Amino acid sequence: MKHITELTVRPYECDSYNHVNNAVYQNYLEYARMDFLHACNFDYKGIISAGYYLYVTHVDIYYKASAFLDEKLLIETYPIKLKHISGEFKQVIRKEDGTVCTEATVTWCCVNHQGRPSRIPQEYYVSGLEPEQE
Repeated sequence: MKHITELTVRPYECDSYNHVNNAVYQNYLEYARMDFLHACNFDYKGIISAGYYLYVTHVDIYYKASAFLDEKLLIETYPIKLKHISGEFKQVIRKEDGTVCTEATVTWCCVNHQGRPSRIPQEYYVSGLEPEQE
């Protein structure tokens, strides 16, 4: 499942160079991942209540072009890998004209209430976490 999240660059996200600060892209990526999970009906609140968490364990990010105040950004999120306890998302942030600002691969892991790696409980598994077959 591929999902697109839209947002507009806000003034407080820009740095002294007048473009989006590199750390802000991490917030954009997280916002888009949550939007993706909502879109595929993943019960995020439910899994937390059950004592499980999805932790980000690694982010590989490439900055390619700057984004500026009031620009509309489109963030594409889709799964590229799913294992028993972990997975990876690919995320691409583009401007409306198609210019790629950022590309990232985000690795996550499911952990139990003790912080130990754990399978996603079956009742919280959704097919949207699976990569599309080619």
